[in-house]
Amino acid sequence: MKPYLLSLGAGILVGVIYSMLGVRSPAPPAIALLGLLGMLLGEQAIPLAKRLAHGEPIMPYVRTSCAEHVLGPQAKRPPQHETEA
Repeated sequence: MKPYLLSLGAGILVGVIYSMLGVRSPAPPAIALLGLLGMLLGEQAIPLAKRLAHGEPIMPYVRTSCAEHVLGPQAKRPPQHETEA
């Protein structure tokens, strides 16, 4: 939670500085967020390509490390319990 609060605080500080200087944000928020999403996804392209080149399964990586990197720690999947019949 602390990194999120620090990030929010840094963003607010930059917004205040922009306001005091009388300038607007360099990119509309939707475009900026899509750019950040693209960066996060792009960071995963090389590890995925390496796994494909080595014949390793990629879905376990996508569901764990990749998802956690792109979506944050809340993306961790809870352990699945086997149902008894």
